[in-house]
Amino acid sequence: MCGIVGAIADRDVVPVLIEGLKRLEYRGYDSSGIAVLHDAGQPDIRRVRRTGRVSEMATAAAAEGFDSVLGIGHTRWATHGGVTEANAHPHISDGVALVHNGIIENHEEQREKLRALGYAFESQTDTEVIAHLMHHHLKGGDSLLGALQRTVKELTGAYALAVISRAEPEHFVCARMGCPLLVGLGEGENFVASDVSAIVSSTRRVIFLEEGDTADVRRDGVQVYGHDDAPVQRDVHLSDVSLASLELGPYRHYMQKEIHEQPRALGDTIEAAIDAGGFPAELFGKDAEAVLSGIEGIQILACGTSYYAGLTARYWIESIAGLPCSVEIASEYRYRAAHANPKHLIVTISQSGETLDTMEALKYAKSLGHTHTLSICNVPESAIPRASELVCYTRAGAEIGVASTKAFTTQLAALFQLTVVLGKLHGHVDAAQEADYLEQLRFLPGSVQHALNMEPQIAAWAERFARKSSALFLGRGLHYPIALEGALKLKEITYIHAEAYPAGELKHGPLALVDEDMPVVVIAPNDSLLEKVKSNMQEVRARGGELFVFTDQDSNFNESEGVHVIRTPRHAGVLSPVVHTIPVQLLAYHTALARGTDVDKPRNLAKSVTVE
Repeated sequence: MCGIVGAIADRDVVPVLIEGLKRLEYRGYDSSGIAVLHDAGQPDIRRVRRTGRVSEMATAAAAEGFDSVLGIGHTRWATHGGVTEANAHPHISDGVALVHNGIIENHEEQREKLRALGYAFESQTDTEVIAHLMHHHLKGGDSLLGALQRTVKELTGAYALAVISRAEPEHFVCARMGCPLLVGLGEGENFVASDVSAIVSSTRRVIFLEEGDTADVRRDGVQVYGHDDAPVQRDVHLSDVSLASLELGPYRHYMQKEIHEQPRALGDTIEAAIDAGGFPAELFGKDAEAVLSGIEGIQILACGTSYYAGLTARYWIESIAGLPCSVEIASEYRYRAAHANPKHLIVTISQSGETLDTMEALKYAKSLGHTHTLSICNVPESAIPRASELVCYTRAGAEIGVASTKAFTTQLAALFQLTVVLGKLHGHVDAAQEADYLEQLRFLPGSVQHALNMEPQIAAWAERFARKSSALFLGRGLHYPIALEGALKLKEITYIHAEAYPAGELKHGPLALVDEDMPVVVIAPNDSLLEKVKSNMQEVRARGGELFVFTDQDSNFNESEGVHVIRTPRHAGVLSPVVHTIPVQLLAYHTALARGTDVDKPRNLAKSVTVE
């Protein structure tokens, strides 16, 4: 959530800040701003802020003639205080400007203390207290870095910070606790950002700041300090994010691009297993065999779409690997008195690797005595993988659209591979079964491509959906989580109210909602539950409901009045949930197009949820 970018160079950095903020738009935001050092004989801070899109703020900056060799920028997703220019970042306190991601929990206490010291507040934000604390310590004689290090020790909560001061125009400083922040290394210029995509046009060499780190960033170098304020060395990484991966190409939206990238993303995710000719435990790390052989169950922790991936995996793990599996919403797990079984593996799933609720749930699990942990993630070197014993990267590539698509299907592919590894290690998958599962995995990218070819038919359905105000999604067994995911996608980007239920639950309440104005989407592949699903469909038709059915070529039913059918080319077996995810993604996308909503930046939502 929110986005930070900062730069110091011998060139004008305003274009760098603006481009960086535009690349961070996918994270979700409602206002933006930049602050730069203006040196016309006497250094000072100039600032421009606007609600709405970054482009509006950029136009204002250009009109006011902004240029500088030092500056910071921010996209804000409102938490404390409404969407107003006064609440937008950067915040300034008499020559000190800063940007902040996160939430300061003790801001009210700090606000009262600062008011007693004579500070006046112009915003409703928790961030403004940080600016005034910085100024207070600078006034007391601290350097900019010293003031930052002193200030963060007075804060309770999560933060990523970047700060500039007119008194020290030769550098900027930054800090991290609980929110992602990295430093980019250039030649005679250096940067800070929430995400490497913001600075990839200038550098791919990055340092990922760790919890409690502060950093002093100058043109000719960067010094990082640990939580005890002592200098530390952090590894320099070469990011694999490319500019090409951040461009739209021939697509109208990033979501459409990312839906169509799924065959390649899946191919990249399963490549190691295909190359190995099977499912070695080493897919999950060099110590994976020793760890996974000794566990007695699985506990999955995740949020949102990742949670639905976990629900799907539970069916696989219990039926194929023969191990008990529970799946919990991370934000609920972290606040309940959970019973820990140290012989269970904690699996966390997060696209960004920075999801705060999932990170805190992992910490809580460890505090309860869980020692074996595995992270499934799409972003190398992010916080959750670094805190985990074992890691599997999904290799989906940069995902810009707020509504997750390829991250979800690659998570499913990773979880399926974990399932087969566990099945082998625990004696439930023999060599013949392993070979069969590998063959199904090998065909998966092609099956997904076939599903993508149904886009014109799905787009025609979307015209009908665009006129509706509610929808119901149904599935059974493995496909119930896909119904949940379909309903979530429709809600996220079309703003149509949608619910999902196991089809067998219809008669226990949801049938009361069904009438001729309620479209009912059914995930109905040709599996062992198909006949049960057909009976549930008849319950809908008997109440006048209109059915939209995603099924397979070999399913034995046809279109009829009130029953619309789209078929994938063939049943994908145990991997059918991955294939049937594609049509529900396309349905949401094309319905959003028909309704004219902002597909890639849906209202009120953010990509990387780094606040509670």
